This record gives sequence, C-alpha cells and structure tokens, in this order.
Amino acid sequence: MTSDISIVWLGTMASLLAGLASGVGALGVFLVRTLTHKLQDGMLASAAGVMLAASFFSLLLPGLEYGEQITGETWTSALIVIFGLLSGAAALYFVHQRLPHQHFELGREGPDASYIRGIWLFIVAITLHNFPEGMAVGVGFAGGDVNNGYVLATGIGLQNIPEGLAVAFSLLAIDYSRIKAFAIALMTGLAEPLGGLFGATLVWLAEPLMPWTLGFAAGAMLFIISNEIIPETHHRQWKIMSTFCLMGGFAVMMFLDATLG
Repeated sequence: MTSDISIVWLGTMASLLAGLASGVGALGVFLVRTLTHKLQDGMLASAAGVMLAASFFSLLLPGLEYGEQITGETWTSALIVIFGLLSGAAALYFVHQRLPHQHFELGREGPDASYIRGIWLFIVAITLHNFPEGMAVGVGFAGGDVNNGYVLATGIGLQNIPEGLAVAFSLLAIDYSRIKAFAIALMTGLAEPLGGLFGATLVWLAEPLMPWTLGFAAGAMLFIISNEIIPETHHRQWKIMSTFCLMGGFAVMMFLDATLG
C-alpha cells in the first residue's frame, strides 16, 4: 500500500507528465504545414474516446468496487458513485456558466467578456478541458492503486498529444506564430498537474469518500466529452468518421486498462 503523501506526489507528477504530452503534440506545428479540419476532428474524437473509456474502466468501476468494500452493499455503493458522477458534471456546468471562454468552432460561451482578448478566452476553455483530466489522473491513485493511476496517466497523455497538435494549429489559423502556438499549447497542458494535485489531495484528505471522488472525476470528464468535444467534432460532414475515431480511442484505452491495469 502506498503512503498518503506518496499518493499526492504520484498523482501530481503523473498528471504533470500527462499534461506535458500536449507540448509533445504541439511540436507538430514545426513539422507539419497544415492540419485539415477532417484530421483535426478525427484526432479530437479519438481523444474523446480515450477519455470516455478512462471514465468507465479507471474511475467508475473502481469507484463501485471501493464503495462496496466500504459500505458492504452494492446498491449503496452505486448510489454514492452516481451522486459523485452527477456532482462532477454539475460542478463543470457551474464553472462553464460563470467563466467566459471561447471555442474556435462553437464560439464564445459563458458571461459577456468582450473586454477580454479572444486568445485568453480560448486558453480558459482548454484549461477547463485539462483540469478534469488531471484530476482524474490524481484520483486514479486512490487507495494506493498505482497501476490504475499509471494507466490513467498513460491514456490521458496519449489523448493529449493530438489535442495539443489541434490546439497549436488552431492558434496558427488566427495568425499566431509557430513558436507562440507551441508555447500556448504547452501552457494549457500545465493545468493538468493542478487538477492532479487537487484530485490526489481529495483522496488523501478523505479516503472514505473515494467512491464519490472517483465518480466526481468521471462526471467532470463525461460533461466535457458530451458538452464540448463531441459537438466540436460532429458539426461538419465527417460525423461518421468522428464516431469511429471515438470508438477507436475507446478501444485503445480499454486495451491499456486490460493489459496494464
């Protein structure tokens, strides 16, 4: 069993490495001249599939198992995890309603913020994506389950690579230099260790709440997938391709969980 302090440290460092993968993907701006909308939609849909599988196999199912160990009853465990799931989605909805942010395809959301430069609204939007991912990695080490945490960090890191590339090319499209596009894409990934620290600390401070915390992290990610990533990748003519790319990402994360977990 890993010590409490080690859980916080591992969760933070693993989420940092996963976040830095955004910078790895963003390096593509120096190697690739253009990124088509079709390829961008496919990559983001694949990332959504990884997140979706991570929510089920690395967060919700372990949450149900921990809950049953703590309460001794399956139905009570399920209710606790469901409450955490809905709490996570509600928390992300609350933040989205009150923080102005902007998506390149879906436009501005949240309160009026005409006085804020569009690039900062975009950075806020990407941060809102990355914080729950980092939190999921931190929570993944709940109960000292190092393998589960590593699998989550690997999956989130893999999906951050195409996401970082897409972010960097989106910045190029609005006339940012390649160096600035890379730097900003890398910076947005650094929200993940903050989320990792938050999630791991939650587990450390209130271990009996692990089923709720795991459900909360899953709910936050599912909200991002359904409310933002899927609409972003399905508003053009490549809906079917995006659907299969999502399923491909799901399959990759399921394989990682089955073989490395």
